[in-house]
Amino acid sequence: MQDQLIIYSANEINSRIRHRQGEKKLGDLVKTISDAGNWVDELKASTTMFVVLGLPEDIGVRANYGRGGAYAAWKPSLDFLINMQSNQFLSGEEILILGHVYFDDLMEMASTLNYKLEADIIKARKLVEQVDERVTTIIKHIITAGKIPIVIGGGHNNAYPIIKGVSLANNSESINVINCDPHSDMRPMTGRHSGNGFHFAFEENHLHKYVVFGLHESYNISFALDLFRQHSNRLSYVTYDDIFVKESINYYDALRNCFNFFGGDDKSVGIEIDLDSIQNVPVSARTPSGMLPVDVRKYVWFCAENLNAAYLHIAEGAPVLAHKQVDNKTGKLIAYIITDFIKAMHTKNI
Repeated sequence: MQDQLIIYSANEINSRIRHRQGEKKLGDLVKTISDAGNWVDELKASTTMFVVLGLPEDIGVRANYGRGGAYAAWKPSLDFLINMQSNQFLSGEEILILGHVYFDDLMEMASTLNYKLEADIIKARKLVEQVDERVTTIIKHIITAGKIPIVIGGGHNNAYPIIKGVSLANNSESINVINCDPHSDMRPMTGRHSGNGFHFAFEENHLHKYVVFGLHESYNISFALDLFRQHSNRLSYVTYDDIFVKESINYYDALRNCFNFFGGDDKSVGIEIDLDSIQNVPVSARTPSGMLPVDVRKYVWFCAENLNAAYLHIAEGAPVLAHKQVDNKTGKLIAYIITDFIKAMHTKNI
């Protein structure tokens, strides 16, 4: 373990593959780090472009008065990803499985807190600051190595350290972000949690322009909407209601409007997905009225094809909320989204 990172060996990945005679899985061809103590240099030397990283934590969600469970999305997502078929559409050689950020110590401390007590909420938000530090450091290394991180699991609090890590790796140059999310996550900066990651990134000038795709009109506080009005040159959104209920704008036209908001500048763009946006997916804030999985897959593909993608972040999946055992459908959906992103990036010959 270095920089609070658990490196996955080739043997670890192989042990998770469901082998069948005559078949090759993505996991048979993905790359791994052979020397955990030298992972930064080895990553720089790697020819792969996409680096998969897990964030098994839900402290930020609980610090935002939400239900835990987002820690559990990483492992089933990885298992489904590496057990997909290697074929002419995607071989697996394009992918490096790095591992996951170590949060066991912080999660243990978080488990002792009573989230009905304001004093313990404050303690949880202090723990999220430590989550930030670990994620920022590792993302910075990945970006400095010239790779594109694909980050899975954890609460949407992790948008902040990912954006910050990308920015710091590029000499503190701010980036643009598009976020498929019912919520803007621009709540007040009263301690770190899953509801204000983009606000922190914006105020610290790591985030230049930010647009939310599929915002739910009835589930965003006035404080956040006021920020969008006050900073209309840098903050924008298109609502779920306009696209799917009123049908006042076509799905792809809405996405094009989001892209146009960035103004054609050459800044890299972070692609964010909160699984809250998908109907009936197990998450902290599960919705009966959301996009279909195929809508979000189209979002990822269209963004990857048309934007200068810096990273992909899939947040808030909480499969343990559905049953005592992990809901495997969530992991499979995340694996689909990952492969959509990679394949779409290949269509423009990155």
